[in-house]
Amino acid sequence: MAEDIGDGSTAEMDDYETLMSTTDAELLKTAWRNEKAAPEILQFQAPLVKRAKEQIQLMEETVEEYEESGMDPLTVSLYQMDLDRAQFLLRSYLRVRLQKLEKYMFYIWKNESLWSRLSDPEKMFVQRCIDDMEKHLQETVLSKLPDNYQSVRRQSVISEEDDMVPEPQLDTFIACKARNRFVSLRLADSERPLEMERHDVSFVLYKVIEDKIGADIDLV
Repeated sequence: MAEDIGDGSTAEMDDYETLMSTTDAELLKTAWRNEKAAPEILQFQAPLVKRAKEQIQLMEETVEEYEESGMDPLTVSLYQMDLDRAQFLLRSYLRVRLQKLEKYMFYIWKNESLWSRLSDPEKMFVQRCIDDMEKHLQETVLSKLPDNYQSVRRQSVISEEDDMVPEPQLDTFIACKARNRFVSLRLADSERPLEMERHDVSFVLYKVIEDKIGADIDLV
């Protein structure tokens, strides 16, 4: 009987954690953490960002209405705290993506898979940055160099690849945790898979889990 009660409590706790983890605030926090920990840019969470902006606008209107109506200051401050938290999460998520765009703009621009992960405003930003940088370098530096060394992305015309374009380091180990109750990962240097239960944390090679982030795996 005691075991049954214990099992029931565990199941109820799992259901509660699942419910809490699916709120937009928690989803946005998870998206931010995943983006911050991943070496490359991840898929832009368009529906989530749209809902977050709508909720922030609604909260701003609510706080303003409560302040004008003379609502209890404590109540107003609680709503303001929720508003500040939502704004912080959204700004942090967008900021970390912006940092990656600025650092890896050329690499992202030439990689179709990564390019498809960007929002339309992000694509416009990257294109504008590339155009401005190429124009600036051409006018200030490259035009004064020999013809063989006037490329922004290559050291010389004999270079077969864009050897001056920064690339994210995908061969790196990162901390991750299982989002679902059971996840099995196939490791490249082992015949046995890595089995993870929910909330288990492991250090694995990024390449092993890059296609599972946001689905079965979250980064820490």
